[in-house]
Amino acid sequence: MSENIPDDIKRDLHQAAALHERTSADYQKCLEFSKLVSGILARLEDEGHDRMADKIMGILLDCNPREGAHCDNSMQVGQRIKKIVELLDL
Repeated sequence: MSENIPDDIKRDLHQAAALHERTSADYQKCLEFSKLVSGILARLEDEGHDRMADKIMGILLDCNPREGAHCDNSMQVGQRIKKIVELLDL
């Protein structure tokens, strides 16, 4: 990974990935995940990590928490956040 992502953002991305594993059937967890990832996006943009911010924005575009409904994009979002975390660990 060419961008040098700060450790605190890496920790939050790991937390987001772990949180997402528990979200697909829990609306409150979905909201928590979305809020956490939105905050990560803002920090990445503020610090000039544009490539990673674009990846996170793509995840947020697919993340649409709906009360009383199963997430249609849960698998896709989960795979994308896991891939990002794996790239950070390289």
